[in-house]
Amino acid sequence: MSLIIKDLKARVKDGAQILNGVSLEIPKGEVHAIMGPNGSGKSTLSKVLCGHPAYEVISGTAELDGQNLFAMSADERSRAGLFLAFQYPVEVPGVSNANFLRAALQARLPEGEELDAVQFYKTLRSTMAKLGMDTKFTSRAVNEGFSGGEKKRNDVLQMMMLNPTYAILDETDSGLDVDALRIVSDGVNAMRAPYRSFMIITHYKRLLDYIRPDVVHVLHRGRIVRTAGYEIVDEIEQKGFDFLKIEE
Repeated sequence: MSLIIKDLKARVKDGAQILNGVSLEIPKGEVHAIMGPNGSGKSTLSKVLCGHPAYEVISGTAELDGQNLFAMSADERSRAGLFLAFQYPVEVPGVSNANFLRAALQARLPEGEELDAVQFYKTLRSTMAKLGMDTKFTSRAVNEGFSGGEKKRNDVLQMMMLNPTYAILDETDSGLDVDALRIVSDGVNAMRAPYRSFMIITHYKRLLDYIRPDVVHVLHRGRIVRTAGYEIVDEIEQKGFDFLKIEE
C-alpha cells in the first residue's frame, strides 16, 4: 500500500495558492525526501496532508492505503497512521510530556481497554534513553521552555511512541547541532521497516547523509520539478536549486 498524491492544488485558506499540481507516490517501506528552496510549498504540503485548518484543498486527491485522506478529520488521519513532526513544534503549557503521550496512546485503544501504565513508563524511559533525553522531560510541559534541539528530539520521541505507518518530518534537522542530528537520525533509522514510510522535508544534504532516502523529489513553485535518486542531493549541494528552474 502507499500514500498516493495526484495533481494536488492547495492554498492558504482565503489566500494565495501554494501547491500547483503535486503528484507523488510513497510506497510502504520507503524513505522519500522532499527538497526545495524557501517558499516552494514543502511545509504547506505536509500541513495539507495532515489536515491543518489554515489550508484548503482546491483540487486533486490523496489516498492513504486506499482511503480518501481528504475525507478524514485530522484526528482520523492520525489514527489511520499518519504522523507529522512540525518544523516549529507547538508548546502545550500545563500538559506534561508523559500525560500527553499517555493520552494519545490511550485514545488509540479500543473502547473499554486501558493502557498498561507500568509498561508505558518503561517504554517511554527506554525510548528517551535512545534519544539522549533526560527522564526529567517526562514531567515537563510539552515543548515549553525547550531549546530548538530539545523540541525536535521531543517530536521524534512522540513519533517513536506513537509508532505511525506514515511519518512526515518537516525540517527536523533545523536547530540541531551535530550530536543531536546524529541521535535524532539514529532514532528515525531505527524505525525504518517494510510496513512504514517516511517523507523527509529538508533544505540540506546533512540530514540525508544520516537518513539515506530511497527517492528524492525537488519541489519548486508548488510542484515537483525533478524526481531522482540520492545523486541529486550532491548536485543540489554543489549548484544550489537555481539550476533546476530552467526545467520547469
